Amino acid sequence: MAGYRIDRITEDIKRELVLILREVKDPRVSEMLTIVKVDVSSDLSYCKVYVSDVSGIETAKESVKGLKAASGFIRRRLGSSLRLRKVPELKFIADDSIEKGFELFDKLKSIHISDEISEETENDEN
Repeated sequence: MAGYRIDRITEDIKRELVLILREVKDPRVSEMLTIVKVDVSSDLSYCKVYVSDVSGIETAKESVKGLKAASGFIRRRLGSSLRLRKVPELKFIADDSIEKGFELFDKLKSIHISDEISEETENDEN
């Protein structure tokens, strides 16, 4: 039963963090920042927040610096909106999964285009 509670709290934290990140005024925090994954420890002491940016890993790393500076504000807002007895300590980690996703999409797109070209050449030969 405890696993369901942790999963529910994890999803609640992720949802609230998305809203709170819009309010962070630090110029280092990118507007295109996305929360990829949230991991909460079983005792709710720690929370790892994986963030990614469309611009790349370097922008995400710079945004993490801004998020670390604003972690007190974020944690206070998180505690007031979720009404948790124990608000976890937030650790922000830069992730490049969006960038890797775009690279994979480009590769699939190039394969699709090459398949179309080969089909057209086969049809022209016949």
